[in-house]
Formats: sequence, structure tokens, C-alpha cells
Amino acid sequence: MIQLTRNGSDVLLPVKVVPKASRDRIVGELDGSLKVAVAAPPEKGAANQAVCRLIAKTLGIRVQQVTVETGHGSPRKTLRLEAVTPDQVRAILQPQPSE
Repeated sequence: MIQLTRNGSDVLLPVKVVPKASRDRIVGELDGSLKVAVAAPPEKGAANQAVCRLIAKTLGIRVQQVTVETGHGSPRKTLRLEAVTPDQVRAILQPQPSE
């Protein structure tokens, strides 16, 4: 399960980034983090920007609402998602059991 943390009106989302992938996509969950693959290289913040764009698009929020809180130069990052709740994020990012 992805370990989301509430921080005021924001949510902190741990991610594990795999840069230089064949395409941008959410891979799944890994050790409590969301595993994300992006095509951008880990140079000059390109991979960080790609991750923020992918998460914003997936959650249906503006890119400006997604920022890298920690781990700017590391594959393990914490993203700050502004003005969303943990339940909203879970509903979109975590697969629902089939009925």
C-alpha cells in the first residue's frame, strides 16, 4: 500500500522514479512508494518535471499543484500534492479489487 501522508491541506506522496524508460507510465507500488517510469533523463531536472506532469495528468490536477518536496537528485522522492486528500489520491492510484 502506498504510504500517503497528510500535511495541512496537501498530501505527501513517496515515489521511486525510473528515468530513461521507453515511455512515461505508473508502474505500480514498491515498498510503500509509487513506482513511476519516465522517458526523460535524470539531467537538469528533466525527470523531475516529467514525474510531476505524469502525476498531475493521472490525478486530474494542475502541474503547479505537484512539486518535488525531497529527493531532487535521487530516484526516491517525496512529491507534495496541493489541495487534494489522501482518499482522492488512493482512489485513483491504487487498483480496486474486482467484484
